[in-house]
Amino acid sequence: MLGLFGVGALVMRGAGCTINDMWDRDFDKSVERTQSRPIAAGDITRFQALVFLGAQLTVGLSILLSLNTYSIILGAASVLPVVVYPLMKRITNWPQLFLGLTINWGALLGWAAVQGSCDWSVVLPLYTACMSWSIVYDTIYGHQDKKDDQTLGLKSTSIYMGDKTPYWLTGFAATMVTGLGIAGVMCEQTMPYYVALGLTAAHLGQQVWTVDLNNSQDCWNKFRSNHRLGAIIFVGIVAGTLAKVNKDKKNQDKKENKGDS
Repeated sequence: MLGLFGVGALVMRGAGCTINDMWDRDFDKSVERTQSRPIAAGDITRFQALVFLGAQLTVGLSILLSLNTYSIILGAASVLPVVVYPLMKRITNWPQLFLGLTINWGALLGWAAVQGSCDWSVVLPLYTACMSWSIVYDTIYGHQDKKDDQTLGLKSTSIYMGDKTPYWLTGFAATMVTGLGIAGVMCEQTMPYYVALGLTAAHLGQQVWTVDLNNSQDCWNKFRSNHRLGAIIFVGIVAGTLAKVNKDKKNQDKKENKGDS
């Protein structure tokens, strides 16, 4: 199931990027950092991109149809946000919020695929944490293009937050850590998970308070560092779950030994 969702996440995030580049072709031509993107540069046509998008969505659909009915319905509901997200930068200062709503759908879908439905006491704080994380890293990412975006009349949290970005992102980082903490408690996670959660808080603090928002390369480096943060969280979940399974097994063995005696 983990491998299946890994492929699904790769394909559907790729589809989101394809849709974004199709919508933003004309804007990307005017932004220095994105001028070399294949559609903006004219290396591939919109029709070719559409064919590629169709292939991506076909793979995503085949994976979705292998899941239970609840998950199929939940997954189908994610298509509209994927399509409309790229338009948000034209109409709201919070496109990063819509990005978080869109790309973190897997937090809901993964639980439903394994359990048959969503336990909202777990998945809602998890989903909120993931959305907050997206706002943190994509706001830092967006500071690379803020001058070009302002010239083009586009909106973003990077522009909206401006010099107060570290204070805003501290709030979202705290929301992320809190959400992950609540999800951990509801799942009866163990110490390794909470150690990883502490490292997560430290990593977020380092990102938010050391990034030079006027240095594109530093913004890029901080954005890229979230790969390491994701690895920390993943290892924490796996290690915490293994420790929980081991603890439960020991408790079960004790009960059986008492019963035998």
